[in-house]
Amino acid sequence: MTLHVAVIGSGPAGIYTAEALVKQAAEPVQVDVLERLPTPYGLVRYGVAPDHTSIKSIANYLRRVLELPQVRFFGGVTLGSHLSVDDLLGVYDAVVYCTGAMVDRKLGIPGEDLPGSVAATDFVNWYCGHPDVDPARFTLDTSEVAVIGVGNVAVDVVRVLAKTAEELRATDVPHEVLERLGESQVKAIHMIGRRGPEHAKFTLKELRELGELANADVCVRPDEAVVLGADFPRQVQGNIKVLQEWAAREPVGRARRLDVRFWLRPVEILGTSRVEGLRLERTRLSEEGRVVGTGEYETLPVGMVLRSVGYQSVPLPGVPFSESSMTVPNVAGRVREREREYVAGWLKRGPTGVIGTNKSDAAETVRTLLSDLSGSPRTGSGSIEALLAGRGVQPVTYEEWLGIEAAETELARSLGRGERVKLVGLEAMLRACRP
Repeated sequence: MTLHVAVIGSGPAGIYTAEALVKQAAEPVQVDVLERLPTPYGLVRYGVAPDHTSIKSIANYLRRVLELPQVRFFGGVTLGSHLSVDDLLGVYDAVVYCTGAMVDRKLGIPGEDLPGSVAATDFVNWYCGHPDVDPARFTLDTSEVAVIGVGNVAVDVVRVLAKTAEELRATDVPHEVLERLGESQVKAIHMIGRRGPEHAKFTLKELRELGELANADVCVRPDEAVVLGADFPRQVQGNIKVLQEWAAREPVGRARRLDVRFWLRPVEILGTSRVEGLRLERTRLSEEGRVVGTGEYETLPVGMVLRSVGYQSVPLPGVPFSESSMTVPNVAGRVREREREYVAGWLKRGPTGVIGTNKSDAAETVRTLLSDLSGSPRTGSGSIEALLAGRGVQPVTYEEWLGIEAAETELARSLGRGERVKLVGLEAMLRACRP
C-alpha cells in the first residue's frame, strides 16, 4: 500500500522533508505539500534579500523536488481555517509540520509600539513582495533609521536601505516597492549590537558586502572595534579584521552613511505620535559574561526603528506548542504525546542554522516517521481534493504556480528589469494562475 503523508509548509524544511520521504521510504509514498500562500519556497522567496541571487538559486533545487511524481503541491490551503489537524489525520497516514519561524522577537522596551517601530521581518517581507504586506506599507520619509541587531538579516536590511533603486533594478523587487526605495529620504543608517564585534552573528561574506556599497560610507568607531583576547574562531577573526579596517579609514562623502555600532542596547524608543528618537545605553560584559548597562546614555534622532533580534515560531491551531522554547515539543521530530504527527525545521529546533541545515533536520524527522509507521496498518483514507472541494477551497496547483512565475517573467521583460519582477498581492497572483 502507498504511504500518504501531508507536509504543512513549502519552505526549505517542508520541501526537504518531501524529498527525504521519497528517498528513504521502502514502500510507495505520496507526499502532499500544503501551503497557505499560492507560491512555494517560503523564506527562499520571501526572506532572502533580492540582490542575493546565488542563495535564491536554491529555488531551482526545491523546484525539482516539487516536480517529482510522488510529490504534489497544494497552494492557498491554511491549517486552522480550511483544515483541522483531525481532518489531516483522517486523510493521511502522517502529518509533518514545517511552518518555520515567521515573526520577530520583541525588544520589550517603552515606545516599541509607536508608528515607525517595526519588525525587520515586516520590512524584509515588504521588499521581497510578500502578499501579507501592502507595498504601501513603508514610506522612507525619515533621514535616519536604526536597525537593532547584528545578524545576517540586519545586514540584508541595512544593505537594501543603503543601495539606490537603480542598483536594485535588475532584481525581483516588486516595482511598487522599487519606486518607494527610489523616493527614500534616508541618509544615515545605524546598525546596533548589544555586545562587541566578537559576538556579532553576521557571516564574513555578508559583512564584506557592506564594504562594497557604492552609495554609502561604512563607518565603525575605533573604540567600539576593540576586542579583548585573540582566541576566536576563524570566522570571528575575519569579522574583527574587517571591522577594524573600517574603523581606521575616513568617510569619502557618499550619499548615505552606515554606522556599525557595538556595546549599545536600546532602552527606550522616543516619540509621541511616531518614532522621533532611540535612547541607547552603553554596555559591557559582567564577570559572569552577561551584558550589563554602564549608566552612560546617548540618543539617536531616528524616525524609524527596525528590530532584528531573532525570529520565533507561532503556534499552529491544534498543535502542541512550548511558549518557553517557541517550538513544537518533539523527540527527533516526533511530536510529544501525539501519534502520526511530526515536525521539522525551525518549528522543530528553533531559528538556528542556515537553509541547508534543514536538509539533515528533515532527514532525521523522516527516519523517525518511517520507523514509527513501519509495518503498521495505513490509517489515512479519503481524498484531500474532495475534502477541500466540499469546503469551497480550490487549491493552487503546481502548474498554476508556474503561471505566476511566467507572469513575473513577462512583467520583468515589459519593464526592462532582470529575469523576473514579483507580482504584488494575492489577487494579482490568482489572476496570473487562473486567467
